[in-house]
Amino acid sequence: MSVEKKGAPPLIVGGLKSQPTRSAKVISGWNASEQPRYRLERFGASQLSTAELLGICLVSGFPGVDAVSLARHLLDHFGSISGVLGAPIVSLQAFHGVGLAKAAQIKAMHELMARDVEVSFTKGTRFNDAGAVSRYLRQRLGHQVRESFACLFLNSKHELLAFEIMFHGSIDCTHVHPREVLRRALEHNAAALILAHNHPSGIAEPSLADVQVTQDLKRLLAELDVRVLDHIVVTGGSTVSFAERGLL
Repeated sequence: MSVEKKGAPPLIVGGLKSQPTRSAKVISGWNASEQPRYRLERFGASQLSTAELLGICLVSGFPGVDAVSLARHLLDHFGSISGVLGAPIVSLQAFHGVGLAKAAQIKAMHELMARDVEVSFTKGTRFNDAGAVSRYLRQRLGHQVRESFACLFLNSKHELLAFEIMFHGSIDCTHVHPREVLRRALEHNAAALILAHNHPSGIAEPSLADVQVTQDLKRLLAELDVRVLDHIVVTGGSTVSFAERGLL
């Protein structure tokens, strides 16, 4: 995180890299005992593979590629189910066989998952568990292609008032405006904050600039009697907590 450097997000493209391993028959033509929907009904969702579950959500593939095979290729390309769900919609649309409809389905699933976690936080759950907060922030920020800076505004009981992405930057930096953070903290009548930003590089290690910005914000917010509880650096696969590192 920096305060000066500017840049533009990279263009991300994708495509189907290999041919499906199953025959070109659509899933409805498989033996009933092999069809994912039938197996889910009979054995439960926990017995299906990630590709089968994603295939059900995709509903269909495209000529020559069934939904489960398309799901496997998406998982291979983006690395994991969190990578698929968190991928920008333009990256999903660029993947052969996805298009706007399927990309929208995937992003809708991702948003519903994030909102499910968010609802639990707004029903009296206190933000004292760094692990739970980190998982939530990975869903919200972990797979963004630009560095973004966000705040979790909390009340005196450390319950969630609001989550806001305050600033967007380039692939490797964000210009943080402390005045805006202070203004929003006052508007939310927040007693505490958790700061967060992502590293699109995939490396969650905080930079010296990250530490300096955190210390500056902590000092300014303290003058308003608002505590900074943590600053969490997020990637798609990992997080680093300033509090756990002793950097606050």
